[in-house]
Amino acid sequence: MKFHCPRLPHLIALLLGALSVLGFAPFYFYPVTIISMAGLFYLWYQSPSAKHAWWLGFSFGLGLFGAGIYWIYISLHDFGGMPATMAVVATFCLSAFMALFPAATGWLSRKLGAQYLTIPLFWVLMEWVRSWIFTGFPWLLAGYSQIPGSPLTGFAPVLGIHGVSLAVAISASLLAWALLHRRNLPFLGKSALLLCTLWLAGGLLKLNTWSTPTGEPVSVALVQGNITQDLKWENDTLRQTLQQYLDMSLQSHAKLIILPETAFPLVSSQIPPDYLQQLADHAKHNGGDILIGTVEKQDGAYYNSMLSMGQSAEQAYRKTHLVPFGEFIPLKQAFGWIYENWLNIPLTDLARGGFQQRPMHIAGQQVAINICYEDVFGEEIIHQLPQATLLVNTSNDAWYGESLAAYQHLQIAQARALETARMMLRSTNTGATAIIDTNGQVLAHAKHFTTTTLEGTAQGYVGMTPYVRWGNWPMLAFLFTALGLLWVRKKK
Repeated sequence: MKFHCPRLPHLIALLLGALSVLGFAPFYFYPVTIISMAGLFYLWYQSPSAKHAWWLGFSFGLGLFGAGIYWIYISLHDFGGMPATMAVVATFCLSAFMALFPAATGWLSRKLGAQYLTIPLFWVLMEWVRSWIFTGFPWLLAGYSQIPGSPLTGFAPVLGIHGVSLAVAISASLLAWALLHRRNLPFLGKSALLLCTLWLAGGLLKLNTWSTPTGEPVSVALVQGNITQDLKWENDTLRQTLQQYLDMSLQSHAKLIILPETAFPLVSSQIPPDYLQQLADHAKHNGGDILIGTVEKQDGAYYNSMLSMGQSAEQAYRKTHLVPFGEFIPLKQAFGWIYENWLNIPLTDLARGGFQQRPMHIAGQQVAINICYEDVFGEEIIHQLPQATLLVNTSNDAWYGESLAAYQHLQIAQARALETARMMLRSTNTGATAIIDTNGQVLAHAKHFTTTTLEGTAQGYVGMTPYVRWGNWPMLAFLFTALGLLWVRKKK
């Protein structure tokens, strides 16, 4: 296919990138992302040069991230106080940086020879790099678009989300390759056979049971306080916030009560002791425990923490993977002036908790806790497994207003449940508070931006998925081995 307007392919790539967002939550139209990527790959197959492929990938990335993470503007401007123009520029710069990864995929694939396997390998390699470079931002990975309904999610417990991304990229590549060779009937048959085999394998893996129940189901209460972000850290509303969470907790008879991230917007040592005693006594009366989110100070350092109290011994989890420019300032001497002049964000100088923290033994379960952004990193979640029988995520996505962010975050949590074959409980300030089963299905979901308590039951599980055992290593070994073989073949 030849285009008379040289810029038309780039416009098409931009629109395809924006369209692919429909595969992610809250839309869950998972075939759309595969079709969108197939359109990009088709353009890459016909690209006349590596430079042209670079700009096609960059255009796709701008569409994907421009439409997918526009909510960064809300956090910077609406709640962070950054001037609108600067917030637009900052959001665009982040989207443009993220777009460099599909751009690099196009350039590298064209250099190595754009074949039906080359592009998927580089696509997943770039997603993996994006998951750790500069502390990582693995948002909108292709694999997430398939959670939880696609047959391709069967690869999640085996190879993790990057394995699902590879299956998505191979599917898109086969579609594009077949379209490119649509007049070659034998080739079309071969492509169809490979595609069907891939999807059948995913579907069969999805039928496998990777974990087994342990113990009795536990009654849970996920408290959603719905404290607006613009008032959350105001001293005038502190007393009201404390009273609201106390009242909501005392009304629950659940064995495990979970409050969201930084539910108490003050240092734990400043919380009145009699207040904490009321919570602990109520948890004991229920025969269980309560988890509270607050800021903890230890040895002069401040931590974003979850503290337990009740029938079990008091325990603490301290957030390990902090949000850059949100919970700490990288290169503070270079970027500190932004906060002094344009931003009003609390807790930008937090310390990291240890990577060797173990699950909490509370409410008769071994509970692996992760706070907010941490559940984006599957390879870090499995540090507490297989000992953990239950996963808990506490978040405050109020920073992003009534946008797609909370729904996308929920989909990411669904992927963690699939990878580990554990139930996931999410307690959030404004949404998405939810109970997720081991298949990544949402069993219960509280309405966003309402003051409510989501009641339900959670079952603990034991067992070890291949991903829990090996993490990303099998996926990475396959990627680098396959790319090495393709490179040697090209050289010959």
